[in-house]
Amino acid sequence: MNSRIPQPDPATASLPPVGEPPVGPGSLDTEPGRRYTIYLVIVALLGWALAAYDTNLFNLTIADITSELGISASALGVMGMLVYAAEFAIALWMGRVMDARGRRFAWMLCLIAAGVFTGLTFFVQGFWSLVLVRALASGFANAELAVSVTLVNEQVPARRRGMLYSIVQSGYTVGVFMASGMYLLVSGLGWRAVFLFGVLPLVLVAIARAKVRESPRYLHIRSLRAALDRGDDAEVARLQRVMPVDVSQLEKGTFRQLFSAAGGVRRTAVSLSVTWLLYGMSYVATNIYLAYWMAEVKGWASSAVAALLLVGGAAGVVFYLVGGLLGERFGRRSVLIGSAAAIAPLALIILVSDRSSVLLVAIFLLFQATNGTWSGVGYTYQAEVYPTRVRALGVSWMSGMLVGGFMLGSLLWAMLTATTSLTSTWIIIAVVLGAAQAVSTLFLPRVAPGQELEAIAR
Repeated sequence: MNSRIPQPDPATASLPPVGEPPVGPGSLDTEPGRRYTIYLVIVALLGWALAAYDTNLFNLTIADITSELGISASALGVMGMLVYAAEFAIALWMGRVMDARGRRFAWMLCLIAAGVFTGLTFFVQGFWSLVLVRALASGFANAELAVSVTLVNEQVPARRRGMLYSIVQSGYTVGVFMASGMYLLVSGLGWRAVFLFGVLPLVLVAIARAKVRESPRYLHIRSLRAALDRGDDAEVARLQRVMPVDVSQLEKGTFRQLFSAAGGVRRTAVSLSVTWLLYGMSYVATNIYLAYWMAEVKGWASSAVAALLLVGGAAGVVFYLVGGLLGERFGRRSVLIGSAAAIAPLALIILVSDRSSVLLVAIFLLFQATNGTWSGVGYTYQAEVYPTRVRALGVSWMSGMLVGGFMLGSLLWAMLTATTSLTSTWIIIAVVLGAAQAVSTLFLPRVAPGQELEAIAR
């Protein structure tokens, strides 16, 4: 007869009662907590910067690569769709990894895998080897966002959560400058050397990331699942007092939790999915193909648009922070509504105006509305509106929806440009879909800033 009395999981035994914010790794109430929070934000910022760094290294070298390997423009389009497909699949898989192995493990996996496949780009000899390494490098780099959103927002203090994560999100513009700097330093050695040297900062950040702690909220869910599995009702009751969880929906690592039952989680998942799909589709015109459209329709040199976007990227750091501050004051949803509402009017101004000064201002503001202020609050908002039991899955699903929007937008762009004018294409994707994105934000859940995560999503 086994008389051993089940003991509480040490990882969660010291958690405070429900309703009281955890004091410790992510707290600003103690000096160790402040130091750790600063460290976590810096490491997360650098990680997201390196995700952008990998993408922009490829963007800067793509002409040299296609020339040396003899890759046609149509083949490049096929590669783009395959890379998007890999980003979609890896983002969803990473949600399962975060649930099964923890947020910290998934974070390390994303960075190390992205670094390995970035370095392997040095060795590619043909189209399919290039597709393989770029799909995996981009897939894991993109999944970095989903893991960062989950882990960081689960640890930073509620009263500064939006502002702190807007700092992390601004790392994307840092990555653009890092890639440009690395390219300028070593491109004289050939495009392969750019990727070989590109591994170095990834290794350094991976070492720094080893000191990041696991999310206490993940540890709580892990302990609750373990207690349920062994039938320890007393421990389940204790853990429920620490942090209430809908155990009837606690299905480990299944996306069914997002859509299986009517109620708050399903409404949240559907409304967010629609908004981010529309955002990704309109982004294809307002960002990805903007330089091409301006060159073909407005007669601008591609270098002029690139220079403007580089300046916009530098200023974008400020707009990320402005978005974070506005989100803390007025709520994340309000900033999303305002950012989305600006897209269609700005796209129309760009369409009808031929004055360079007007176009400069309109493009700059469009870049900030679709990047700085939108992203400065959007990803914190994703982490807030999902309960802890499905946060990893929900945020990973949203990363997949963003990539899905890019895929659908690219497909729509290809179809429209093949059958109609670039002007009509811009109206449909930038203006109409941009307006639809703005309307969709009105259906997003309302979230007052400064609340503990458990008080927001049930």
